[in-house]
Amino acid sequence: MLVELPHARKKAAEETRAAGAVNTKTAPPPFFKLSPPCAGGFLRPVFSALRDLADRFAKFTEAVIYDRVPSESERDGWLPGERLPERRLPLLPLLTRAYGAFLKALSVPFGLCARARLALYRQRILRDTPLGCKVVVVGNLTVGGTGKTPVTEKLARVLAERGRRVAILSRGYKSRSEPRWRRFWRWLTHGERPAPRVVSDGRQLCLDSEQAGDEPFMLARNLLPLRVAVVVNRDRVQAGEFAIERFGCDTILLDDGLQYLPLRGQINLLLVDSTNPFGNGWMLPGGILREPVANLSRGHYILITKCAAGGAPELRARILALNPSAKIIECAHVPRNLSALDGLTVLPLDYLRGRRVATFSGIATPERFEEFLERAGARIIHRRRFRDHHRFSEDDLVDVFDEASARDAEFVVTTEKDAVRIDAERKWRLPLFYLRLEIEIVSGGDVFEGAVDRICEGLAAG
Repeated sequence: MLVELPHARKKAAEETRAAGAVNTKTAPPPFFKLSPPCAGGFLRPVFSALRDLADRFAKFTEAVIYDRVPSESERDGWLPGERLPERRLPLLPLLTRAYGAFLKALSVPFGLCARARLALYRQRILRDTPLGCKVVVVGNLTVGGTGKTPVTEKLARVLAERGRRVAILSRGYKSRSEPRWRRFWRWLTHGERPAPRVVSDGRQLCLDSEQAGDEPFMLARNLLPLRVAVVVNRDRVQAGEFAIERFGCDTILLDDGLQYLPLRGQINLLLVDSTNPFGNGWMLPGGILREPVANLSRGHYILITKCAAGGAPELRARILALNPSAKIIECAHVPRNLSALDGLTVLPLDYLRGRRVATFSGIATPERFEEFLERAGARIIHRRRFRDHHRFSEDDLVDVFDEASARDAEFVVTTEKDAVRIDAERKWRLPLFYLRLEIEIVSGGDVFEGAVDRICEGLAAG
């Protein structure tokens, strides 16, 4: 379905103004709107260099957290500055280990804070808020890609087909949010909070991916025919109340919400990546865990994602040792087709066989995406990996297509999540497609159906 986003944005803005989302009583004085004189001009190259330095350092930190030491061919761009000189290359593993040890030392206080926060909610010292409707939490114990978005989409699709009025709530990670200075001014003046942002009202798209965030926009676009609403807001209690009042929803899916404790959920769907369940076992920032592995006990249903054909028996046994009452579902991400960004051209996977392709991606686990293409028979002659949620600049994409063209690639392939950050109307030197993935239940299909029945029948978890 094609949607005119500019028109949708204009209409959404008019509705927001009509609803009084902009509080003129607490609007900041004019001097807050002035840009500093140094914002442009001679300091612009300095700011650009600082952003580049921060991006390189974040990329290096990500590599350390995921225990990925860059190879000689990958080392350009991992460290601040230019390409690492040959004579200093042996220092890279030593630097990585030293930095990793420093991050693991910081993991100790992070873990204590995470445990203390959960204990405060369990002891009812801090209170969560019920919404008065079914709230299903989809989340995980780790950062990175475990496949929450495809699982949330599948669950929303099944529930909508059964007649539930579904809304998805998301934080809108990496979306364009309210500026800090405006939040500070609102706090200082006790101003009203801005209304939650509606990505989709179930009839049309109201925001683009930059305003909504990658995953919320992708969910909104794919679920539009089923009239599923998608709302983003940092305060998901407020977002849930808004969705119930505005859209009459009876089922809320809290995307990536396991650590959002202020909102009370009745059923927790906890996802575990079979290819990298718990990383190196350390909590952030020295590892990828947001919570201790023992907190698998919080999941009513545990979905083991990215499973091979035989499932994951060893991981299943480990999970049951920590949560004997868990109902386990094993599922796999299955590539379905190649789609042009405008949605007008859809090609079968067989089209990849024997083709010379270039790839680029900005996701947590790019290796898995590239493996899907190679299994389908593609010959990847150039690959470019960006940081997770990287927002591509014009220069980034021009470089990708120039290099792909120079290496005689026939077309370029990216991920669906990355595709939402690219202008679908833009014409490139080579055809551009994204790989469409869907969730397929490998084992535990009856358990999944039981979870859906439980949601539809309104049975709450104890």
